[in-house]
Amino acid sequence: MPNKPVEVEDIINKHSGGLQRNLSNRHIQLIAIGGAIGTGLFMGSGRTIHLAGPSVLLVYTIIGAVLFLVMRCMGELLVSDHKYGTFADFITDLLGPGAGFVVGWTYWLCWIVTGTAEVIAIAGYFNFWWPDLPRWIPAIATVALLFFLNALTVKAFGETEFWFSMIKIIAIIALICCGTVMVIIGFTAPDGQHATITNLWSHPGVTGSGFFPNGFSGFLGGFQLAIFSFVGIELVGTTAAETKDPEKSLPKAINSIPLRVLLFYVLALAAIMSVTPWDSLDPESSPFVGLFSLVGLVFAASLVNLVVMTSAASSCNSGVYSTSRMMYAMALRSDAPKIFRKLSRRSVPLNALIVTCLFLLTSIALMAVGGTVMEAFTLVTSVASVLFMFVWVMIVASYVEFRRRLPQKHEESIFAMPGGYFSIAVISVFIVAMVFVLALDPATRFAMLASLLWIAITAGLSFLASRNPHNAKIRAEFADRRRRELAAAQEYQAK
Repeated sequence: MPNKPVEVEDIINKHSGGLQRNLSNRHIQLIAIGGAIGTGLFMGSGRTIHLAGPSVLLVYTIIGAVLFLVMRCMGELLVSDHKYGTFADFITDLLGPGAGFVVGWTYWLCWIVTGTAEVIAIAGYFNFWWPDLPRWIPAIATVALLFFLNALTVKAFGETEFWFSMIKIIAIIALICCGTVMVIIGFTAPDGQHATITNLWSHPGVTGSGFFPNGFSGFLGGFQLAIFSFVGIELVGTTAAETKDPEKSLPKAINSIPLRVLLFYVLALAAIMSVTPWDSLDPESSPFVGLFSLVGLVFAASLVNLVVMTSAASSCNSGVYSTSRMMYAMALRSDAPKIFRKLSRRSVPLNALIVTCLFLLTSIALMAVGGTVMEAFTLVTSVASVLFMFVWVMIVASYVEFRRRLPQKHEESIFAMPGGYFSIAVISVFIVAMVFVLALDPATRFAMLASLLWIAITAGLSFLASRNPHNAKIRAEFADRRRRELAAAQEYQAK
């Protein structure tokens, strides 16, 4: 009797496993918003403004516009076929098992590193109210709470992220409203500064005009920090297998990205710099605290501290969810140990969740070594930004391969990416520019080298795994299927 062939389609189709579609439209919308509003907006925007001045508004607009195109690439692929549970699934399907292995483990590392820093941030901000409290106590409490919420059901995660995101949204809208009112009434600060829209261009720096006060180099420097604010924007791409109605929910969430960027980044920072000129802001403190303090809220620092903690908890909650699902999907396609295939009675990948939370507890060891919250945050921004950019590049590469191999599916798409290959060219120019910008600074240059080392290691492990006879057979069938689909695509385009 002949050996049973490896069924490539079975390998792809089972990526979603036994996950349940319990995330509703409102969950997906707020998860997407939460992903677009990173902790970097609250914690790092002061430093970004210090570097770029008012041109930071253009920085966030450019990054948001390009990442919208990246998310449209992802959206078209996820909506094109229900067999894709996460973006790692279509990367595996379209670019091959090796690419899926590297991206899966890279994305896992992205959120482990980011989540660890967020736990450190939460522990540090607890000291605002209880300065004598050992930081390991809130760290353990945070991880335990997030484990409990994620271990219940996927709906519990959705509800938690919904309310975490609501707090961030309310805080930003309140800031925009306060800043607008202060500009309208001509508010004068205790130091004599007047709130006026002209503050956005009337305070030149040493090397540039009012809008570009630190010249072109300062404008480019803003990208180094601002891009971290957008990590997690692709989070909605890990929810596809658990979304009730992905054909409607995912497009709606992705299409709202431009409005979110305009509202939560551009208008918020414009309000801040209209009330307090860019050169009067402290780069080491949150500009949100400064604006609410000027309003006369004596509890402004406590209020923003709570919002920052919520933002960090939201990011960490997202990391716990996405890494556990990514490990589960990788285990289903044999890129991770089989033990991570196990689901709880509530359809939660419990073993993957446990390992994720254990890794987050390494934050305790990092805090014991020393260093401030901002130092930990600065370190993680550079490493995480490069790794997330690699993931975004692989999403776009998958879209290009999708267009080459399955042109008919693209033409039938209900959520086709606008601009087609022109948009791909725009994304490519942006990525090349970001690599150049990150290479300029020694700290981010080190992060790039460390990230390249990680990618090389995972690629090497993937190559070693491919030498296993079973895995070699799978990869041979993937390659054969790719050749057949390319041949069919050429026939289709010739008609």
